[in-house]
Amino acid sequence: MTLNVVLVEPEIPQNTGNIARTCAATGTRLHIIRPMGFEIDDRKLKRAGLDYWHLLDITYYDGLDDFFEKNPGASCFFFTTKASKVYSQAEYPDGCYLFFGKETKGLPESLLAEKYDSCVRLPMVEEARSLNLSNTVAVGVFEVMRQWGFPQLKNYGHLREYDIGKGQPGP
Repeated sequence: MTLNVVLVEPEIPQNTGNIARTCAATGTRLHIIRPMGFEIDDRKLKRAGLDYWHLLDITYYDGLDDFFEKNPGASCFFFTTKASKVYSQAEYPDGCYLFFGKETKGLPESLLAEKYDSCVRLPMVEEARSLNLSNTVAVGVFEVMRQWGFPQLKNYGHLREYDIGKGQPGP
């Protein structure tokens, strides 16, 4: 199964690095829509992704129009504080794209208005403006993975100094 994360004009390299690491660790494809608020070789970006860059499948686009031209008919979900549907109420099909907007403004309202039925939100207290972008992406990715039964992901671990749990899948 294939999951895609789309970052629209990301501004903070550390967030993008953390998101890249989440994508690499889950086998999720990362799509970045330019312009970005940093250079891709930014030291903070690489440090946040640590040594996972070789596991990452990443594609760049020159704007939203470029993305939609190259991915016609894509099943898209738009994460926004402006949605009325909760992210866990959506059913995510194989090959879907999870969209996330820039840190300061989110996704363009014109896009949200056009795609409102596919907009989802993370619940939070009314006084909170939003969650950190990399945290929101992680919640979205792992909700999709949970719905899909965590395909191709190792779902068990073991203690290193004790012979407990070696090779035993979790419940």
